[in-house]
Amino acid sequence: MKRILKWAFILIFLALFGWFEFAYWTSTNDCKRQTAAPANPIKAIIYCDYGVNNLKLQDIEKPTPNDDQILVRVHAASINPYDWHFIEGTPYVMRAMIGGLRKPKDIRLGVDFAGTVETVGKNVTQYKPGDEVFGGSTGAFAQYLCRRATGSVAPKPAGLTFEQAASINIAGVTALQGVRDKGKVQPGQKVLINGASGGVGTFAVQIAKSFGADVTGVCSTRNIELVQSLGADRVIDYTKEDFTKSDQKYDVILDNVANHSLSECRRALTPNGTYVLIGGGSANEQGFFGALKLPLKAMVYSKFVNQKMGMMMAQPSTQDLTLLAEMVQSGKLKTVIDRTYKSLSEVPDAIRYLEEGHARGKVVITVE
Repeated sequence: MKRILKWAFILIFLALFGWFEFAYWTSTNDCKRQTAAPANPIKAIIYCDYGVNNLKLQDIEKPTPNDDQILVRVHAASINPYDWHFIEGTPYVMRAMIGGLRKPKDIRLGVDFAGTVETVGKNVTQYKPGDEVFGGSTGAFAQYLCRRATGSVAPKPAGLTFEQAASINIAGVTALQGVRDKGKVQPGQKVLINGASGGVGTFAVQIAKSFGADVTGVCSTRNIELVQSLGADRVIDYTKEDFTKSDQKYDVILDNVANHSLSECRRALTPNGTYVLIGGGSANEQGFFGALKLPLKAMVYSKFVNQKMGMMMAQPSTQDLTLLAEMVQSGKLKTVIDRTYKSLSEVPDAIRYLEEGHARGKVVITVE
């Protein structure tokens, strides 16, 4: 029996190793075909290999919408840690999930956008040429993009610039779903936002406050006034105070930076509190699994304690985009933009700035 198990293990290992080698060396993309002498060229950021140094501003073929899509002339796009993870292909386990072990399978980049509808497919009834829209779509770092009209797109809020609208999608939807769906925040609850001055954090402070929560934001000294201006009831300067060592307990902790252990965060929760880890970890915490190690630990913790602990990744939602637009128009929500870069050629610089991890709110690209 031992011999059978031994050989079974060896065969399984060899099969997995062989699959990995085959998948790695056959991993490629159609970079050359997509950039070869386009008949109707537009400018777009592409990457044929992983790494921010491999980002290129290139001519590609202008996309053509199918019957259910809209063609959008992009006026602004925003940068997210989500984009950085795709650019670097980290954590490395993600490469297997997206089908690009050695090279990125999809060479287009960017998600958050705002722009003007140029043409619509024959089945599209909710939009017409000239409509101003915002939302999320692969390939947002470009002059044009196509996306399904019933997908993650909504009319741009009146009174917002394209840059402001482009900053909403991933950060706003993540904050909304983190507060409402994962945190299940209720009026009067004490909520702590760790990383309150970042893209998700600035939205989360405002959304939690609109839900009637007592909100505490954690940020650095230079961002205290910003977080206070967003409605936080109190602000903790992490350079001077550690919220996990205080006697204050919170019903919900939304953690955007994961700079404390789960056991430390548990001490800051009420006995039946909820801990929500948001995102995939910082640029310095990647490797093979990256921040995915934390939700695995949280799953184990949750089996033995009354507190709810876990990680969330936002789900694209037209309904949530529309709700965020209504909150902006009603004055319950405002966008916070740290830097605006003036052309697609500056996307690599914008990515590097975001990678440093100290952006206040969002980093935005104006698309020429």
